[in-house]
Amino acid sequence: MLEKLEKRGAVKLQCVVQNYAWGHVGKQSEVGRLYSLQSKAEIEDRPYAELWMGTHESGPSLVVLEDAENSIILLKDWLSENPEVLGDKVVKRWGTELPFLFKVLSVAKALSIQAHPDKKLAKQLHQFQPDIYKDANHKPEMALALTDFDALCGFVGPQEFKQVIETVPELHSIFEGPEVMALVNQFHSPFDKEVSKATLKAAFTAVMTAGQDVVANSIFKLVSRLKNEQKVRDLTQKEQLVLCLAKQYPDDVGVLSVFFFNYIHLAPGEALYLDANEPHAYLSGECIECMAASDNVVRAGLTPKYRDTKTLCAMLTYKQDPPEILYGVHIDPYTRRYSPPFEEFEVDCCIIPSGHSAIIPAVPGPSILLVFEGAGVMSQVYRNVKSAIGLQRGEIFFVPAGIQLDLEASMEINTTGNSLCIYRAGVSSSVL
Repeated sequence: MLEKLEKRGAVKLQCVVQNYAWGHVGKQSEVGRLYSLQSKAEIEDRPYAELWMGTHESGPSLVVLEDAENSIILLKDWLSENPEVLGDKVVKRWGTELPFLFKVLSVAKALSIQAHPDKKLAKQLHQFQPDIYKDANHKPEMALALTDFDALCGFVGPQEFKQVIETVPELHSIFEGPEVMALVNQFHSPFDKEVSKATLKAAFTAVMTAGQDVVANSIFKLVSRLKNEQKVRDLTQKEQLVLCLAKQYPDDVGVLSVFFFNYIHLAPGEALYLDANEPHAYLSGECIECMAASDNVVRAGLTPKYRDTKTLCAMLTYKQDPPEILYGVHIDPYTRRYSPPFEEFEVDCCIIPSGHSAIIPAVPGPSILLVFEGAGVMSQVYRNVKSAIGLQRGEIFFVPAGIQLDLEASMEINTTGNSLCIYRAGVSSSVL
């Protein structure tokens, strides 16, 4: 065991790509480019939507062993055989499962209107529909923008919702039911938080569960009106989004749902996080994403996949607050840390100028490192043993608990400048 501990070090991963239809195609996709670099595979003319780094069964990573055959083993199995690499606190809390899932997303076309269940609902969904909800875990998540990134997240505030009721006549035919109309009429009285929440839930549920003929007719009228009005005025961001989504997903109820949600734009380096039971849809751009180790998604619009509209409308919190934007906190001159209020994960972005160096201190939990840009050298320090390996763009490593990393950026000029850029996902330092 002592020899095993003394030789502890980072291991290189081979990771899985997901070719969902909404991803950027071929070389236009950052996911495709990264996957090609780490897999040595040619980039094909098809969508590359997500690069998965972790142990989830829907896209498990492989460990490349440093033996004569360069043999491979599932990261999940390697962790089971070597639980010490996770650290005592992580094993005690989560067993030998990696508690987070790390991803890169390349979004060319809007993702579904969706939410992720809390632990209680996840267990129920997995028990009764295991073919659709493949695990029993919750899925809080964070998206960290690599490029300009647009999303719909959470419900609009009461004043904006009131404007929706007053200025989008195409929704009125859907609100004709007596219960919904009573709430809408009551909404015009002095503001009451509970009335606002009840009205929002009734109105959103009415739209999402409306018959297809009613939805298609409402979208036709809405699109026709906006096309006429854009000849004489500038459309709002949401109105422009309606026209875009109507092309991407014709006659889809998700087009109408746009008016209920906050429209969020992230600049590169900004992040948003989402708790369970909060609605969202990523629209465009590329991002780093990290989440609890789950693939549970409850969908109800903008998708050809299975829709569980009843569950989605029932599970949402109907909070009317914009999401909090994270800008990262500098923990050293080159590293910003993004720490959402979740135990399973946090993300560091480390950008080291050419010829400079930085230290990632040892932590008592596991990490996954993605070399996003540049090249350099990574020296690993464990106890009194130090070893160095070269770093190249696209490489991905699992780093065991207790290892200090000394990083040095190459002096060579790369395609994006002179910096070495690394993203690290790990268990939240608040629980380690």
